[in-house]
Amino acid sequence: MELVIGAKRWSSWSMRPWLVLKRAGAPFRERLIPLSRQGAAPETILAFSPSGRVPALRFGPEEGGRVIWDSLANAEYVADRYPEAGLWPADPLRRSVARAATAEMHAGFTALRAECPMDLSLRTTVEPSEACRADIRRVVALWRELRGEAAADRGDPFLFGAWTVADAFYTPVATRFRSYGIDLAAFSDEDGSAQAYADALLATPEFLAWEADA
Repeated sequence: MELVIGAKRWSSWSMRPWLVLKRAGAPFRERLIPLSRQGAAPETILAFSPSGRVPALRFGPEEGGRVIWDSLANAEYVADRYPEAGLWPADPLRRSVARAATAEMHAGFTALRAECPMDLSLRTTVEPSEACRADIRRVVALWRELRGEAAADRGDPFLFGAWTVADAFYTPVATRFRSYGIDLAAFSDEDGSAQAYADALLATPEFLAWEADA
């Protein structure tokens, strides 16, 4: 199994399945496609991914030579393949909520992504547009709601208690808040629970290993 990824400094979509694979303890090879801030030419990536984009999870001939070319599909495959890793909550209702939160990140928050692209080496401050501010407010509200519900779970600091795919998908968001000096207290994080969650994401061994290699 091989995960094709972009530059670790910039490729937030690549980070997500990489974190999931690492958390699951799954054996995989890593193939890095060098990306500039503008990305790589699609024809360069097409040799490894039919969409011309990364990430892509590739399998050998013994597994049919298939390619999974979407970050969420990558994560779902790993969760199915390694159920013992507990990458989704066990309770069906909480699992559905976790999938909804993950899908919201996967498909939404376009203003935040456009105005604050991931750059792990960047430390600055910005004045977000109103559209971006709305995205940040939604992220903070979601984090606070889910953390409030999970607070009694074993003392774990993640959205559903134990770490899940949802946490992988929000880790790049935590890096954006750090990189662009976003004060979550200014977005209704009155008790600091959203900031504490962001800090927990950036302290996981998996994220620290990714960042060290960026």
